[in-house]
Amino acid sequence: MKFRKKPIVIDAFQMTREARFDNKDWPEWLNRAWNKQPGEGAMWCNEDYSGTYSRLYLGTLEGVHIVAWGDWIIRGIVGELYARKPDIFEKTY
Repeated sequence: MKFRKKPIVIDAFQMTREARFDNKDWPEWLNRAWNKQPGEGAMWCNEDYSGTYSRLYLGTLEGVHIVAWGDWIIRGIVGELYARKPDIFEKTY
């Protein structure tokens, strides 16, 4: 069987290294995720004291995902968060 995805509108934000350290353009829903404790629906980082190394993590319905620079962080229709690589995002949205 084949199914067609329903047309829906999602919120998305492309995470770059610059955006990570200057969050003035982050949408409110992403700021809320950043301020949550690690787990589903949260975003957090692991970085060294110099700030040169930084790895972002996203708590999704499927578990914890690493967010690479350039990935799109998406908020789904029920507020769930997930990340998509730029090429997949472009083909899907």
